[in-house]
Amino acid sequence: MSMSGKGHGAERLVVIGGDAAGMSAASQARRMRGPGELEIVAFERGHFTSYSACGIPYWVGGDVTERDRLIARTPEEHRARDIDLRLRTEVMEIDAGRGRVRARDVDSGAESWTSYDKLVIATGARPIRPDMPGADAPGVHGVQTLDDGQALLDTLARTRGRRAVVVGAGYIGVEMAEALINRGYGVTVVNRGSEPMATLDPDMGRLVHEAMEGLGITMVDDAEVTKVLTGDDGRVRAVATEDAEYPADVVVLGIGVRPETALAAAAGLPLGTHRGLLTDLAMRVRGHENIWAGGDCVEVLDLVSGQERHIALGTHANKHGQVIGTNVGGGYATFPGVVGTAVSKVCNLEIARTGLREKDARRVGLQFVTVTVESTSRAGYYPGASPMTVKMLAERRTGRLLGVQIVGREGAAKRVDIAAVALTAGMTVEQMTALDLGYAPPFSPVWDPVLVAARKAVSKVRAS
Repeated sequence: MSMSGKGHGAERLVVIGGDAAGMSAASQARRMRGPGELEIVAFERGHFTSYSACGIPYWVGGDVTERDRLIARTPEEHRARDIDLRLRTEVMEIDAGRGRVRARDVDSGAESWTSYDKLVIATGARPIRPDMPGADAPGVHGVQTLDDGQALLDTLARTRGRRAVVVGAGYIGVEMAEALINRGYGVTVVNRGSEPMATLDPDMGRLVHEAMEGLGITMVDDAEVTKVLTGDDGRVRAVATEDAEYPADVVVLGIGVRPETALAAAAGLPLGTHRGLLTDLAMRVRGHENIWAGGDCVEVLDLVSGQERHIALGTHANKHGQVIGTNVGGGYATFPGVVGTAVSKVCNLEIARTGLREKDARRVGLQFVTVTVESTSRAGYYPGASPMTVKMLAERRTGRLLGVQIVGREGAAKRVDIAAVALTAGMTVEQMTALDLGYAPPFSPVWDPVLVAARKAVSKVRAS
């Protein structure tokens, strides 16, 4: 085992993880400090860096034709900026006391220690794999990395059958259901919850359920997969629940992700209730002066509930990287928190949410009113106007906006950004009714659907 020492004069930054948060941090630190001041070493266990994991379902489904279109910056581009990027190299241990990491070459097995002055942990999240027979059988796929996406496409290319089962109906589940429909597969979605999209309230999830069935997807709710059945060749042939079997030539796991923090836990770094790393506002790991963390491996402050959450999104990861790189580079930046905004689609159905669901609000002790309105994306008389449903939560008595969920067709999802800004600003629903939003018949009714909901919420708050 070799030891990698530092050159004279320069500090060394070591980055664990070569995707959004890690390489954004490395790139921002390099902008602020040249190679003579800061040496940067980045370890990535996969084949790719700086790619859009969020784009994988659209690559699998054929909307994005080439894998490389998902790559924002290649390893060669990073190396050209004097970042010593080591692909196919997995960090096995963090020795925080001595300021060093132990890394292993994935292909050769060779190990070496690398010392650091500053460390960035950006290990991401890993797909939840159910602990059951057959979960690792050929033909069963998680989709978290580009390597995962390539493995799934390879399976689709050599699989003769056209039956797919998606386990889970969150964002990845519904997006992969669409991808497989686009590939010509018959798709069954097996979901443990009562409705798809558990990030929505069940009444809004029901709208998603109905739309997915309308697309020809078989929805199986309130069901948990107990085992994956394999054929004589060892490959997947079906998934089983307690009540039934569903034939499958390919299985995609879409049951969520967990922070990848085993390394950090072994090093004694602080983890939150969701097993994500805990940081301060500067994204520095709490209690550790020279260690930062960002991306899917950390917990973040929910500005609406005041509690820590784990939210795996590329938007947050890139912002974390910018903040970390600025601080490592000698500047000053903070990441104040999130309001929990997310959008998705399944075929032509758009799904959006921000803030708290009903059960989130109850859990933190908030009393609230809810309203649900039906409206249209454009003026009703304008061609192409399509229906959308907006649900809004507001705090009792104060009228503070707590959350918004939107399900509809074209033009529905990005309307949630109005609510995201209002939540960040701490606005009341009454203040929202005065927002000066853009209007013309091709874009919106005179009263935007979000403001129709706000008006209705004002009346309910006054009556509460």
